Amino acid sequence: VQLQASGGGSVQAGGSLRLSCAASGSDFSLDAMAWYRQAPGKQRELVAIITETHIDYKDSVKGRFTISRDNGKNTVHLQMNSLKTEDTAVYYCNGWLGPHNYWGQGTLVTVSS
Repeated sequence: VQLQASGGGSVQAGGSLRLSCAASGSDFSLDAMAWYRQAPGKQRELVAIITETHIDYKDSVKGRFTISRDNGKNTVHLQMNSLKTEDTAVYYCNGWLGPHNYWGQGTLVTVSS
């Protein structure tokens, strides 16, 4: 399974960006898809995750970020509103299929003050 992320870029604080990630190479629907991020000098952290029955967010992005998934497709989006400078990071798409975990390449999000 390959995950291809897109949509990163630079924005001023208070602005919005939308990330997308498309998975290919599987005839099955991924069990979960998620977004992680890694800021310079920090560990990678879970930002948002979506399964068939559950959505969860990192506390600091609740109310600002929305994860969604296209029906019947292995495509996930992350709508990021009211961006803050501390949201600056490389964002990674992640997917689970059974016991297997897959990572996409990162996409850089830079939020300037």
